[in-house]
Amino acid sequence: MAAPIKAKKAYEFIPNYAVPPGETIAEVIENLSMTQKDLATRTGLTEQTIVRILKGEQPITFETANKLELVTGVPARMWNNLEMQYREQLSKIEQSREFERGIDWLKDIPTRELIERSVISDEKDKIKLLQETLKFYGVSSVSAWHDVWESPKVAARRSTCFETRPGPASVWIRLGELQAQQIECAPFDKYRFEKAIKAIRGLTIKKPDEFVDTMRRYCAEAGVALALVKEIKKVPWNGASKWLSPQKAMIILNLRGKGEDIFWFSFFHEADHILHGKKQRLYIAENNSTDPEEQKADRFASETLIPSKYHTQIALITTKDEVIQLARKLGVSPGIVAGRFRFLTGKWSYFKDLTRNFVWDEEETS
Repeated sequence: MAAPIKAKKAYEFIPNYAVPPGETIAEVIENLSMTQKDLATRTGLTEQTIVRILKGEQPITFETANKLELVTGVPARMWNNLEMQYREQLSKIEQSREFERGIDWLKDIPTRELIERSVISDEKDKIKLLQETLKFYGVSSVSAWHDVWESPKVAARRSTCFETRPGPASVWIRLGELQAQQIECAPFDKYRFEKAIKAIRGLTIKKPDEFVDTMRRYCAEAGVALALVKEIKKVPWNGASKWLSPQKAMIILNLRGKGEDIFWFSFFHEADHILHGKKQRLYIAENNSTDPEEQKADRFASETLIPSKYHTQIALITTKDEVIQLARKLGVSPGIVAGRFRFLTGKWSYFKDLTRNFVWDEEETS
């Protein structure tokens, strides 16, 4: 028995040409033994206007269609339809050409990772893959992408990573935006967010499955959407923040390093940007940044977690019990105290077993 024939996937055929309705007009007036000059006289249009319409250089307006109906007997709706189809086809041709020019841009975007995360469809056709990627970014063209992501107001250009790898960098930020847009928030309230920060500090002693929902709720009630996004290769960031609207801010965190001390430091660092930063700027946390605003946010995060007056005591710690006792006194996780000890002393191998590595559910970082 012969094997069943599989149907081949059909692709939409888009001709690379468009027929102006003027060609139909020319045929009609020829059948009516009418010259272009006759048509101009009968419609009250200039000969130059008729020539431009016949060449497709000037559109047929509703008013012109009505005149053509009276002169030729062909319904105005047909002229309107021909004009609409012509302009639509011209638009498709131009878009297709623009897409062809944008194929090279895809090489800089980690589309395979987006496909694996089920964010975009796995399209073999490059044009369709480009369309999927543009939809992900919420832009209509590659040039629009450049306008959005390379604009000075984005201020991501202060980031070395964004300058050298804008594709992966923008993907991580965009994933955060999409997640944050789905989080319902109250209008931003600075006082409530300051209270939320204090309450969230107390969550550092808990495990992710115990604190994530509460942490997100505290933030949302103050007008801040907290997005947890898995790291993207070649993007060495722990966090970022920006305003989605005048009344809604966003903080994005990832799990780079997976240590709890890094996670919590990153959150409070971005929280400072929301409290005291510029609403038009995208802030990105990078190690050893020389940006004064990033350095100020570092100081805020450091003081919020462990005030600097404890630094001398921490640097002199010699046992795990001392770490645990001070953490209990401060009301934070021992892992945070251990992390501060390593930072202050440079003894990076000490007390590492006291710092938990967070393991997250897929749903929490989708």
